[in-house]
Amino acid sequence: SGAPQKRESLPPQGRPAAAPLALPVAEGAGTADATGSKQDNAEDLPLSKDELFGVAKPGDVAKPGDVAKKGSPPVAIRGFIENETAYTYADPTHWSRAVVRAQVGASGQLSDNLKWKATVRGDVDPVYIWSNFYNDAVKKDERSAFLIEETYLDTTVAGWDLRIGRQQIVWGEVVGIFVADVVSAQNQLEFILPEFEYIRTPQWAARGEYYFGDSHVELVWIPYPTYNNIGKPGADFYPVQSSPPPGFSQTFLGEVQPAHTLANTNYGVRLTTLKSGWDVSGFYYGSEDIAPTFVRNVVLTPTPTLVYQPEHERIWQVGGTVGKAFQSVVFHAEAVYTSGREYNVTRLSQPNGVVPQDTLEYIFSFDFNLPRDAFLNLQLFQNVFFNHDPDLVFNQFETGGSVLLRGKLGPKLEPEILWIQSFNRLESLIRPRLTWHPATNWRTAVGVDIFNGPVTSVFGRFNDRDRVYVEARYDF
Repeated sequence: SGAPQKRESLPPQGRPAAAPLALPVAEGAGTADATGSKQDNAEDLPLSKDELFGVAKPGDVAKPGDVAKKGSPPVAIRGFIENETAYTYADPTHWSRAVVRAQVGASGQLSDNLKWKATVRGDVDPVYIWSNFYNDAVKKDERSAFLIEETYLDTTVAGWDLRIGRQQIVWGEVVGIFVADVVSAQNQLEFILPEFEYIRTPQWAARGEYYFGDSHVELVWIPYPTYNNIGKPGADFYPVQSSPPPGFSQTFLGEVQPAHTLANTNYGVRLTTLKSGWDVSGFYYGSEDIAPTFVRNVVLTPTPTLVYQPEHERIWQVGGTVGKAFQSVVFHAEAVYTSGREYNVTRLSQPNGVVPQDTLEYIFSFDFNLPRDAFLNLQLFQNVFFNHDPDLVFNQFETGGSVLLRGKLGPKLEPEILWIQSFNRLESLIRPRLTWHPATNWRTAVGVDIFNGPVTSVFGRFNDRDRVYVEARYDF
């Protein structure tokens, strides 16, 4: 889009047992991934428009694996193979991940004014094939997946750059927060723990951008929305983890997604400009909420039961971003006002167990480039609930902060730690990690994920999900 790419934020809030914190999940060219670790491969470097589309320029040398038709530009092929293995050491201990991922993408051009990209990924996880720790629904849901990633056509018509197809639409610019990143859906099978590229899910969309001077306007229409993947009840990171009140049991019905009609399509407009070194944007976005609200019904006979069903509401959002570099310090801020979203309350007499709450989310972010190739990011974020209902599981003002510190131990080792902390209660996520780059295009890592807090909080609901993990990845 020409705008700085961002990282992500927190899982949608207002669901049972979820406190409203903006959660860092990193992304972006030359920045941190969802674990905060920098990815050292060619795609991290700034790209020209042709390079971004994978189209070779005159004088480029074809690489092994590139395929080309005689007389046409070469087709660029990129991909990776990765394994992530995790062991949950909190009680009950169990193997929680052994996924093998393979992704391949190709890009090229059909003419001077028509470029294309196609990407697919396959995941297979033996833990969910052979383990008896999870129920059958969870095992079936997570044992394997075939995903269409970014797959689209690019062209230019009357000065408008058009992209049609499955694509990432990035509107946020801070290190690891979804505050202004309202368009893309999220894969939440592992909460915010995987790398950024596995969390964000592309949308089937039509997007047009028009540039004039140092400004540009962006129009987005999503006729067939994709929604957050929250998994099945019984999964390690299913959004509802708290126990029912005494005397009640609880059950979950299947997710209800909006019908694919014209009235349920998503659309938005975003304006961006650069003025005196300040990069400023503002947007409006109307959509079926990508995040479900867990509607709750109380059934008293034959056994008192709380029945939850995830549903999606129509919402609208208005927001903006601002950023500026001050020598070695980069400042970003984002804010989004959301109307139409509903949140759970604790009182059993509330019809459907939810109430509407307009919210304002904002964040301030500071990047510091330190000596010896060290990097420090500090963030302060807050969610404000207007007309706050006293029976919400969180306060009217929910405030938190995060620290990401990364350095180098020689040319191949990168230690780092990410700490996300609520200031309203003692809940946090702590993620120490050590990455090793043994050779070109190879990366391995070992890390720990530590959750703290009460069971009704964003992190505390996963108190018994503390885990260690190892990763190995080869890019080609």
